[in-house]
Amino acid sequence: MRGARLQLAAVLALFAAVFGSRAEVIDEILSSLSRGASFLERQHEHINLDGVVGFFMLQAELKEAVRTWPHTDPVSWAQRTSTVALIKRLEESLDKAVAALQQDDPKYYREFEPLLSWDFWLMPQEWSTTDHSLVYPSTITSDCYDELLSDKCLTLLLGTWKINGTPCIVTKPCRDPMTRFGCPRYSLSHQLLYFILGKMRGCTSLLKGDTRASRTNMTERNYEEIFCSNMMKSNQDIIKDGFAEQMADLFIENIMFCGLAGFSDFYNADWLQHILRLQDEETGCFGRDRNIISQIIGDELLEQLQPHRRVKRRERVLQDGCSSHTTAVAVGALGGYLNYYLTEQDITKRPLS
Repeated sequence: MRGARLQLAAVLALFAAVFGSRAEVIDEILSSLSRGASFLERQHEHINLDGVVGFFMLQAELKEAVRTWPHTDPVSWAQRTSTVALIKRLEESLDKAVAALQQDDPKYYREFEPLLSWDFWLMPQEWSTTDHSLVYPSTITSDCYDELLSDKCLTLLLGTWKINGTPCIVTKPCRDPMTRFGCPRYSLSHQLLYFILGKMRGCTSLLKGDTRASRTNMTERNYEEIFCSNMMKSNQDIIKDGFAEQMADLFIENIMFCGLAGFSDFYNADWLQHILRLQDEETGCFGRDRNIISQIIGDELLEQLQPHRRVKRRERVLQDGCSSHTTAVAVGALGGYLNYYLTEQDITKRPLS
């Protein structure tokens, strides 16, 4: 417990050094999220399912923040009021976005409908940190992630594999790849997502039926610790290698998922700056690529000619060059920063300056 408090104090010290005061940190995050909400308001008809899910996650994080907000001074209260207004904006835009998703692809919408509600997403109630000793000695060179299989496994967990389907079904073809060690990049984050969604859905026996002797005493939390410890190493390597633009989406996704899983060391003050710098001032989105706007316009025209062509769930680049997926994980990560920060303040009552 003392170690956890020291770690929390260290994070606060970093925030103070970077932003100067608690109020400035929150202002930065809320300002960024407000611009992100403006992006959703303009693009709600075009954002794919992953993008909409990220904003629902943000909505849950903001509602939790409002619920636990420390009522310490007029500035803090004004920020809470701004957050309440932001939640209202999200509610209106998300209603429209969900209607568009349902119309565009009814089957796909039905399979992932449980994720399209803020109350599906549970916020961490306690915090821990990753363990470097759990980092894989080596990783598989190619991704061990198959999008179609992953979608199928998630619908079995959610109970949407058929109408009124039984939830929390774990088959061996799902369990084995979702518990495989050594997977890199997005394979790793989607393994963690599988366990997160199982927990959110209330599934309590994800590992039942695993007869491997080496996994006898493994718990769901053990897997989360292993995955996030390796995702932490991945993020550290991305920073060490100069934070290449093409790695930003994975970097932020790792923060969002592991923060949601309750690993506080992902809420690194320097990493927050990296996320904020990725936001486009004009559109409010994250991961905008101006060089491919003309190409995207051509792709969108092709999609209109082929209306039944499925758009990949994980990514969609819009006509303004904005990345639907990167924007989704960025707002989800920023909501996590805000929630963690307020939770820590509420627990310790420790001033920043």
